[in-house]
Amino acid sequence: MEPVPSFLTANAGSESLLERAYSDAVERVDDSDESRTRILDAAYELFCRMGIQRSTMEDVARRAGVSRITVYRRFTTKDALVEQVVRREFRRYFDQFLIDIQQAGTAADRVVLGFVSSLRAIRRNPLIGGLITTEPDLLVSSMINDEGRTLTAVRQFVAGQLRHEQRAGNVSSDLDTDHVAEMMVRISASFLAIPSHLIDLDDDEQLAALAQRFLVPMLEPPPPGTWPPSRMTR
Repeated sequence: MEPVPSFLTANAGSESLLERAYSDAVERVDDSDESRTRILDAAYELFCRMGIQRSTMEDVARRAGVSRITVYRRFTTKDALVEQVVRREFRRYFDQFLIDIQQAGTAADRVVLGFVSSLRAIRRNPLIGGLITTEPDLLVSSMINDEGRTLTAVRQFVAGQLRHEQRAGNVSSDLDTDHVAEMMVRISASFLAIPSHLIDLDDDEQLAALAQRFLVPMLEPPPPGTWPPSRMTR
């Protein structure tokens, strides 16, 4: 088995790949370096066509129409280049997610559309979806070996959307947004990491029905005194 590239892991105290991508999306990071963008585009095309392991920095330079020295000036190692390519794809995912949910008219509709959109966007992304299909150990390892920072980053993103719904008066102010977001993210992550023999993950209607039945009810806060558990003993 190939070792997990360092770009997919996070050391103690450092940000995970998704945390950095999420920060980029929130801060609207704009890369105006044309040469750097050309290199990233070339690397993305090669990684999708040949895979990350088989692609070399020389291949990327040739595809981008620049010298190998130019590539190394902007990305000192292959890991650094791969991280930026994958990070950009996740940033695009966060951006597209926010666009997709604007089409829904209610908070429940946004939960359903967000769930379907998330799975579709990641699974059908030529690079991220390809990694999940051909090299699942890489992404799964990154999610479980970073002390939960990757899932925490996405949970914070979803919780932020739920709090926006609260401020707009679309869901109850008593909703525990962090715990609901945690459950929604873990359900989504499990479908991405572990193939289902019951749900067709490429069928948007099935995914929508699943979200409507199991995720939408989470928007209703539990009866008083039943959650969180620590309060039950007081």
